[in-house]
Amino acid sequence: MPDSPDEANAADLSDTADLIDLDALLSPAEIALRASVREFVDAEIRPNIADWYEDATFPLEIVRQLGTLGVLGMHLDGYGCAGRSAVDYGLAALELEAGDSAIRTLVSVQGSLAMTAIHRHGSEEQKAQWLPGMAAGTTIGSFGLTEPTAGSDPASMKTFARRDGTDWVLNGSKRWIGLASIAQLTIVWAMTEEGVRGFIVPTGTPGFTATPIPRKLSMRASIQCDIELTDVRLPAEAMLPEARGLRGPFACLNEARYGIIWGAMGAARDSYLAALDYAKTRTQFGRPLAGFQLTQEKLVNMALEINKGMLLAIHLGRMKDAGTLQPHQISIGKLNNVREAIAICREARTVFGGNGITLDHSPLRHANNLESVRTYEGTDEVHTLIIGNHITGESAFA
Repeated sequence: MPDSPDEANAADLSDTADLIDLDALLSPAEIALRASVREFVDAEIRPNIADWYEDATFPLEIVRQLGTLGVLGMHLDGYGCAGRSAVDYGLAALELEAGDSAIRTLVSVQGSLAMTAIHRHGSEEQKAQWLPGMAAGTTIGSFGLTEPTAGSDPASMKTFARRDGTDWVLNGSKRWIGLASIAQLTIVWAMTEEGVRGFIVPTGTPGFTATPIPRKLSMRASIQCDIELTDVRLPAEAMLPEARGLRGPFACLNEARYGIIWGAMGAARDSYLAALDYAKTRTQFGRPLAGFQLTQEKLVNMALEINKGMLLAIHLGRMKDAGTLQPHQISIGKLNNVREAIAICREARTVFGGNGITLDHSPLRHANNLESVRTYEGTDEVHTLIIGNHITGESAFA
């Protein structure tokens, strides 16, 4: 039996989350994929996430389980990867983030960032060495781009790689690097005399240190780290040969941003359904909360934005599969869906009254997590300027 009303509600999502028959836009295979990930989340994530969040515990065992499920690097072909479509990956992200943003973030860091960097920019030897284990979840990767003084402006990164004979020697710092303290490798982006290049850095290399960032108010069931690189010596073959300039990491970031478009709607949907279930069962002034006009208005507004956000996600997913999706369109999806998801989660919390501030219910946990999602892979401001640049033809970044 479910342990809480939220879990009971999550067991049946077929009623009022989809007001416009969105399933008619999906194939039977896509619906089956969604069902398998949802079943995993219901069995492995929902019963445990409140404790993981409260204790700031990352469930390491979940990585291999996600590998078995086939969602690590699932959009990539070959090397043990599932080779699924962009829409399939989006549906998986949707269901994983309905459990918690930390779980979707794990899949994003592993697959959309670290694995994509190797798959897209690496040599055949690098792909064969690392990707099969990463797809299986037996090898964990991380992605080191952001620095303490270079978040939205990666061109100003201070991490530098210099040649020493045939080797490379890296020095610098990175911050907010997901999974780094438990990873076996980190993709480190560093400035060189030839511009920005990417390196595969085994985390056991002398001079590499990853320290988890404590006292977080968001993403508490996830790991983000500070990285210090002190005379980290790497052989020439550690460099990703096809990554030159910032286009290298940006290509990976766009993969992660795409997954967020779907994932944010998962958090929003879970919060809406939790609020709906509570409103139907909670009685005040002699009637269920769901019978009050103001409550119905809240629920209707949430449902409208979820359905619109899902239409946007599906449309962009079909474009991605057709090879026509443009970077500014990814920014539209990320900016809109995360912004609306935060508003939905916050509004859903109000339906619970004081009970909504506890971990017995999901909306405030989702809202807190989405503050991180709103910030990483490009802030609202960055995506606004990307879209503004497309609309006006004028860059407002400088």
